[in-house]
Amino acid sequence: MTQQTLLTNPVIRGFAPDPSIVRIGEWYFVAVSSFEWFPTIPIHRSRDLIHWEYAGHVENAVPGGSLAGYADSAGVWAPALSVAGGRLWATYSIVESLQKPYFNLSTYITTAAVGEGVLSDWDVPVRVPSHGFDPSLFHHDGRSWLLNLQNDHRPGGDRFSGIVLTELDRSHGTVRSIGRTRLLLQSDTLIEGPKLLFKDGWFYLAVAEGGTGVEHGVRVARSRAVDGPYEVDGEPLLTTRDDPDWPLQKAGHGEFVQASDGSWYLTHLVSRPIRTPSGVQSPLGRETAVQAIVWDDDGWPRLAQGGWHPAVEVAVPEVRALDRPVTRPAAGPAVLDWPWSALRAPATSEWVDVLDEDTFRLRGRQGIESWRANSLVGQRLIEHHAVAEVTVEAHPTSFAHSAGLVLWYNASAYISLQLTWAEPEGERQRGQQFEPGGGRIVLVLTARSVDGSRELARSTVGGGPFRLRAELDHGTARFAAGRDGSALEPFGPEVDASFLSDDFGPLLRFTGTFAAVNAFDLVDEAFTATFSRFTLTTSRRRP
Repeated sequence: MTQQTLLTNPVIRGFAPDPSIVRIGEWYFVAVSSFEWFPTIPIHRSRDLIHWEYAGHVENAVPGGSLAGYADSAGVWAPALSVAGGRLWATYSIVESLQKPYFNLSTYITTAAVGEGVLSDWDVPVRVPSHGFDPSLFHHDGRSWLLNLQNDHRPGGDRFSGIVLTELDRSHGTVRSIGRTRLLLQSDTLIEGPKLLFKDGWFYLAVAEGGTGVEHGVRVARSRAVDGPYEVDGEPLLTTRDDPDWPLQKAGHGEFVQASDGSWYLTHLVSRPIRTPSGVQSPLGRETAVQAIVWDDDGWPRLAQGGWHPAVEVAVPEVRALDRPVTRPAAGPAVLDWPWSALRAPATSEWVDVLDEDTFRLRGRQGIESWRANSLVGQRLIEHHAVAEVTVEAHPTSFAHSAGLVLWYNASAYISLQLTWAEPEGERQRGQQFEPGGGRIVLVLTARSVDGSRELARSTVGGGPFRLRAELDHGTARFAAGRDGSALEPFGPEVDASFLSDDFGPLLRFTGTFAAVNAFDLVDEAFTATFSRFTLTTSRRRP
């Protein structure tokens, strides 16, 4: 009998939504959405479903290597992994429009070599039929099919107008569609994220149901033929829509995987919301979880614990430790490696200069809210209590210069503690006067939400390195600062940071909160700031 051990959900914590899983030998690989962030399509690996580590990303996923101009939460959506022909396949869409009838997207396929848990040699992506986002590939008996959401952009149309299937020819070193596209399934409830599995003579179609918010879920349908007709299960496989107090919310977007001992599991997304003055919020974004699956007497998949609510603790097979070293993934073209991420393009030497393993310099480019050339790098928050600290040395000589520490969700949701320039003490704000030696260096705390920016605190600090600190504790942010080497003193008021969340405001938000550093120079793009001794510590303590 296989010995069991427990995993704790979520297994990949912090911004890691839309997980897709495959097993290759003794390794599981999970790919997640990256949206406007680089590296594109982070991939994590595990041997036991419990301990996960970064295994690289889909290199060159974005043609041209840039998402400049793409809106917050646009970009690379919902990748899907599959295995065929001895290679790992990644299928994904790049989405340009969020709030319009047209998604204006392109769907791509690429493959990589995989061995000993390491991914390498990603192909140049190939564009394939792009009916909608959340695509996946299904391989069976030497044939391959592309599944996708269908988007009807016309007036009166449904943006989620069913799941479609297109066969692909992947012979002769190319990928192209063959035959006609078929409609597999439509529903009065929003469905997306299709994944196919063949088991015991049945084709099982798992779809994300109800949207990616609190109504989210997984529904399964099945057919004896890949192109249908599909019979829909009468009850959901997974959801928390009926219990707002369940600790793991938004459960949905699932995919099956079989372990080497024959047991079955489901990866899916969840969130861990908190209660704040502005309501229930999800500052960590959507995360990756794993559930154990059994098959009932009628052949339908069910959660092993019964019902359809996701378990926080799940029994999985115990896996022995590796008896050989594990190769670490290469850093790729970026000069700052994981867990650092950058907005809309890699963190390259064009604007990042790594001075040593603990120090780097940013060249300021466009303003902090830019969708084109934002000199900002950050690390995901993975728990509701997090403390970030960094030393910054900068010498701003204009209000066009700024550098510092940021709690960042997106361009309309952040809190920044920045060194910048201001007029001499007592002089009103009236633009630059350009007198030699005029003005002063100040530290400014600013909060930006959907209703605009507001300054919360300001102090004259002079030159020299400064140590900055930001603490986010279950929706409340606190800041501190001090000259490097001296004790830090609280700076500014406590801030209700609940707007750093998926759930805040009228627009769609799909990412998560980062602890970041940034610099900008709105005039010359020449001002630089040096950052050293960045630390990010997190804990699971309760408020």
